[in-house]
Amino acid sequence: MTAPLMDIQQVLNYLPHRYPFLLVDKIIEINAGKSIVGCKNVTVNEPFFAGHFPSFPVMPGVLIIEAMAQVGGIYALNSLGLKAGTADSDIQIFFMSIDKARFRKPVRPGDTLIMTMELINQRRNIWKFAGRAEVDGILVAEAEMMASVGDGK
Repeated sequence: MTAPLMDIQQVLNYLPHRYPFLLVDKIIEINAGKSIVGCKNVTVNEPFFAGHFPSFPVMPGVLIIEAMAQVGGIYALNSLGLKAGTADSDIQIFFMSIDKARFRKPVRPGDTLIMTMELINQRRNIWKFAGRAEVDGILVAEAEMMASVGDGK
C-alpha cells in the first residue's frame, strides 16, 4: 500500500473541522484542475452510531455528504494555496448547496469510505463538484455540491 498524499496531520492543516466532525482521514490523490480522492475509515466508535441505529449501525447519509464536502473543501483550498485549519488562518470554506443527492447502500462500521470529488466549475470563490462515495468499489452515495471560500466575513 502506498503512503497517502496527505495524512491526517496535513488534513488538519486544511480543514477547520475537529473531532467529532472531522470526517476525512487522508487524501489519496489530487489531479490538478480535475479531482481529488479522500478516505474515511468508519469505525464502530463513531459517536453517531450510538443512536443511528444501536442494533444496526448505519452512517447517516448527511454525514456521508459532509465527508464528501470536506474532501472537496481540501481540493479548493489546496488549489488556491490556502489553509483553513491553522490557528493563524482567517480563511473559511462554507457549504452552499447540494443537488442530486442519492444514497445507494448503507455505510457500516468497518467500511472504508472512498470519496471522489470532480471539479465541475470554479468561478471566483465559488466551487462546484460532482461527488461519489464508494465502499469496496460499490457506489454508496453521490451528489453535486457547491462551496465558497473566503475570509468568513
